[in-house]
Amino acid sequence: MATISAGDDVFTLVNVFPVEPEDQQELFRVLTDATAIIKRMPGYISANVHLSRDGKYVINYAQWRSEADFRAMHGKPEVQEHFDACRRLSKPQPIFCKAAYTHDAESDVERWA
Repeated sequence: MATISAGDDVFTLVNVFPVEPEDQQELFRVLTDATAIIKRMPGYISANVHLSRDGKYVINYAQWRSEADFRAMHGKPEVQEHFDACRRLSKPQPIFCKAAYTHDAESDVERWA
């Protein structure tokens, strides 16, 4: 289960894919198909795919135990076809980050890194 918690030592990728609206669903399919392979790799924690309501973006929020696990996955031949398909549909804008602040409305709890 995806969990966002400030201060966790988790490697997070937020990948923003600008896309033509007519290609949004195809890119969504490519990303979810890739997850079927990636989810079995060491260090994988979670993947979440968001679709902008205007159809112009696909956002992938993925968590890994470490950057080394992420880099190892990225070098695997079995995922290259999916990554190539993503690049044909969009020019991804990867952002590597860590959670620095979270707030939960239900419990009114704030967490800082």
